[in-house]
Amino acid sequence: MADILVVGEILDGSFRKSSLSAVRFAAEVASATGGAFDILVAGDGAAGAAAEAAKYGARKVLSAQIDGGYVAEKVAATVAKAARDGGYAIVTATAGTTGKDLMPRVAAKLGAGVASDIASVSVDGGAITYRRPMYAGNIFGHARVESEVAVVTVRQSEFEPAGEAGGASPIEAAEVVADPAAERVKFVSLESQKSERPDLTEADVVVAGGRALKSAENFGSVLEPLVDALGAAMGASRAACDAGYVPNDLQVGQTGKVVAPKLYVAVGISGAIQHLAGMKGSKTIVAINKDKEAPIAQVADYFLVADLFEAVPALTAAVKKAKA
Repeated sequence: MADILVVGEILDGSFRKSSLSAVRFAAEVASATGGAFDILVAGDGAAGAAAEAAKYGARKVLSAQIDGGYVAEKVAATVAKAARDGGYAIVTATAGTTGKDLMPRVAAKLGAGVASDIASVSVDGGAITYRRPMYAGNIFGHARVESEVAVVTVRQSEFEPAGEAGGASPIEAAEVVADPAAERVKFVSLESQKSERPDLTEADVVVAGGRALKSAENFGSVLEPLVDALGAAMGASRAACDAGYVPNDLQVGQTGKVVAPKLYVAVGISGAIQHLAGMKGSKTIVAINKDKEAPIAQVADYFLVADLFEAVPALTAAVKKAKA
């Protein structure tokens, strides 16, 4: 039997949807081992986030209000304390920006082994095996964690978000633990891009542009109309971000964000292995590129060999006409 603690993320006082991938993982392992899973939310706005987290079938939800903005050093000690007190076999979170920042600190405090960025899990006779991509997704490794507690981060694109369970889990207060390390770190401010478009990691449709768009102006005049016509999130290749065409938080790839939408449209992206690592889990991939030998052709379901400056406006017009 393995009881699991899911560390949920809080964004603007709400339970972040990306955490539902970790909830899905926890539910699968709990079901396979005869255990149960709980959810912990710690940070600003914990009470509101806990009320939302209670919808997803946890045995209970733990809430820890930590004022002053997110700082990993403030949260890690509280998570580790809850994990010890609850006797959890696994502590898990989604492998997003916060999960990658927080969970190694939690593991260090627990003296726990780590399985990071896993793509799937299997349980055989009580033994839990984690499957994770390596070398930009070219191979998969299989690992077991032999320590008493395992810290696991799950790849959001590989675990379907958990659905609402139709009831509400009980909510309890978790003890907030002060950490001397937090006294040496000061939260100054959070600067984030606000957009009416869907979040890149949670969108059903993503339209991404590459260096072939040639300028920030072309991203605005050529790509954005297609993005908005499809109701999509906008992404970009590293080359486009490095060139300053769009902000770095739109980067998709091994060193950016990993996405797996229902539809991924790659415009003017050659498909270097680092980019493919961030999007090849997409359900349907459409690529537009004038180079028929571009590597992205190997993973695309539909590959249009065309000049993007002609094809994208035509596609945008067709989408708008179909919607009308």
